[in-house]
Amino acid sequence: MIVAIVLALAVGLLGWVYQALKPPPPKICGSTNGPPLTSPRVKLRDGRHLAYREVGVPKEEAQYKIIICHSYNNSKDMHLPASQEFIEEIKLYIVLFDRAGYGESDPYPARSVKSEAFDIQELADKLQLGTKFYVMGWSMGACSIWSCLNYIPHRLLGASLVVPLVNYWWPSVPSALSRQAFRSIPPSFQQTFRVARYTPWLYYWWRTQKWFPRLVGDDTPCDSDLEILKSLSGHLNHNQEKVTQQGEHESLNRDILASFGSKWEFDPIVDLSNPFPDNNGSVHIWQGCEDRIIPIAFTRFIAEKLPWIQYHEVLNGGHLIIHDAEKFEAIVRALLAR
Repeated sequence: MIVAIVLALAVGLLGWVYQALKPPPPKICGSTNGPPLTSPRVKLRDGRHLAYREVGVPKEEAQYKIIICHSYNNSKDMHLPASQEFIEEIKLYIVLFDRAGYGESDPYPARSVKSEAFDIQELADKLQLGTKFYVMGWSMGACSIWSCLNYIPHRLLGASLVVPLVNYWWPSVPSALSRQAFRSIPPSFQQTFRVARYTPWLYYWWRTQKWFPRLVGDDTPCDSDLEILKSLSGHLNHNQEKVTQQGEHESLNRDILASFGSKWEFDPIVDLSNPFPDNNGSVHIWQGCEDRIIPIAFTRFIAEKLPWIQYHEVLNGGHLIIHDAEKFEAIVRALLAR
């Protein structure tokens, strides 16, 4: 009798553990009982679809074409403060896309930093943007730009990394700097990144458990970020409800796991070389001096080790500088300058 009870409890416990670790299936856009399709999409070679949004002048009339990668918990519908006057002045065409699993782009369980570079390349080809184009990534979206610089540098006219997310486990970064930078970010960020790095199989449970804080800001945003949030009524995205509509695991969780849960196949600091040795293009990093998410000491180290990257520090700027009209215009003009 006791053996039977113990076995029943063990089976029940195993069943609970299995359910706790197993994420639910995604709700695919356009499928039965899934979210509706409302955006244009391109079909990739592997059968997946990427949803995109076009901003600016028609691409046939554009002098400059930029692909922008959104950040964590965002989408192609992120707020862009580009004025119509600015867009028409320089004949600018921008395409934003939902990264895999976000918004209306199909989930991709094998998503990685590497795969995002080739998603960008296929998107450009499907939209017929030409043999070369500009790329820009904000925060976690900048991981995709590091990947472009490594895997498809021959397709780039220029690249801009705006408050780029850093990986604290890049091998070439001195351990003292990594520890210092890691300790400067909010404690809940530290805990979440550690789980993703060392026990990725536990990550879904970590994101759904209620016992410990999970990836929430422990610090008040800096003054400039608060002003931007106030001006946008707290909405950095026009359709926030669509960001994770296919499932948080397919969007948010896989974003963290791709950036921190698996070893990058390259180290940006030692493996990248200047894609524009003839000065026919440029690479930029923009860092807010008051950013409370990205440690400025880390980006300064990157700029020092990669002097071919033009490094810009924004005095009193925070993590949301891309949403400031004046700063966004400066970022774009620097990227397009020859």
